Amino acid sequence: MAVAIGLSDTIMVANVGEAAVSGISIVDSINVLLIQIFTALATGGAVVAAQYIGSGNRKAACGAAKQLLYVITFLASAIMAVCLIFHTSVIRLIYGDLDPEVMRNAEAYFRFTAMSYPFLAVYNAGAALFRAMGNSKISMLVSLIDNIVHIGTDAVLIYGCGWGAAGAGIATLFARALAAVAMFLLICRPVNQIFIDHPFRFTFQPGMVRRILNIGVPNGLENGMFQIGRLIVQRVVTSFGTSAIAANAVAGSISNISNIPGNAVGLALITVVGQCIGAGDYKQSSYYTKKLMRTAYLLMGTLNLLLFAVAGPVVSIYNLDQSAASSAVQILWVFALCNATIWIPSFALPNALRAAGDVKFTMLTSTLSMWVFRIGFCFILTGPFHLGVLGVWYAMYIDWTVRAIVFILRYRSGKWKLKKVI
Repeated sequence: MAVAIGLSDTIMVANVGEAAVSGISIVDSINVLLIQIFTALATGGAVVAAQYIGSGNRKAACGAAKQLLYVITFLASAIMAVCLIFHTSVIRLIYGDLDPEVMRNAEAYFRFTAMSYPFLAVYNAGAALFRAMGNSKISMLVSLIDNIVHIGTDAVLIYGCGWGAAGAGIATLFARALAAVAMFLLICRPVNQIFIDHPFRFTFQPGMVRRILNIGVPNGLENGMFQIGRLIVQRVVTSFGTSAIAANAVAGSISNISNIPGNAVGLALITVVGQCIGAGDYKQSSYYTKKLMRTAYLLMGTLNLLLFAVAGPVVSIYNLDQSAASSAVQILWVFALCNATIWIPSFALPNALRAAGDVKFTMLTSTLSMWVFRIGFCFILTGPFHLGVLGVWYAMYIDWTVRAIVFILRYRSGKWKLKKVI
């Protein structure tokens, strides 16, 4: 459901033209960087809450939830203010001089999506807390309603009003605000195992905030550095022209779908391993980690085999020119093969380490691999080897391989069992 929001924006605005698709793609790359920062805080709160649930301390888990809500809302509001004031400067700083039409669409989309950051932060915090309780149905249902509202509003504003990228941004803002209100009301209900009591009666618990930040900050730095690296790579893509930007954007949107099972397993690992660690049961944490990883391989293999088979027809939905469409299909074919094999230990397995509190190791590994291998080989493969936009994706697979090897070795060493969170 979360992936469908960005996907629907890209599909619906495709009829407006490649400049609109490119503008949304550029802003989405920036949005992901900023969103990942406070999403990491939600993960930090979920790890702390899950471990308290595992230890049987409901009061402390509820205290962690309340502090998480304060911290994440404040940070998201600050990020929103900066982006609203400097949105044009941010785009030019990262991408340089763009085609005027692409820039116009990017600015319009950025303004409205930036306003949605606090709402998205509240939603993410609530969803993470429900997952920490072992209840992911709530976030699924809220996301379903969010998507229905978003797609309907997209259709009215893009097709009916003719507002293009701006209409897509307004639809995103409205849908996220609705989802945030629903999630806030649900997480404040005392019937929940974890709930936020009197959210408008401010209380500050520095010790609890420190525990959340001890997980959230390294995770946020990891995600932030990773996304900065992606923006650098995106700037390389923009140098290849509007057709390459559109092909990369479409391939990126479609590829997100095939990551869904792996991302779901990654979220499950935080809840399951976190509760096992909180209860002091390391044998169970190892058992469930291996079981969930096997499940991820089965699901990811099936979905990526399907993606490989239907890549051509799916890309044709976006109405790209022949060159862009051909590039997008080639990207997706190779992506499907690599995603089914090396993505899982590279991105799902580290969540088991994070749930145990081994966040500094995952941060250092991910950051170094991103900057040394992905960015380094990006310039090599697109420069001397002249592979164009395909070289950008091949460099990403090299990064995945390195990360997968290191995380497998770390897990097998058992050093993650020595970390303490609560």
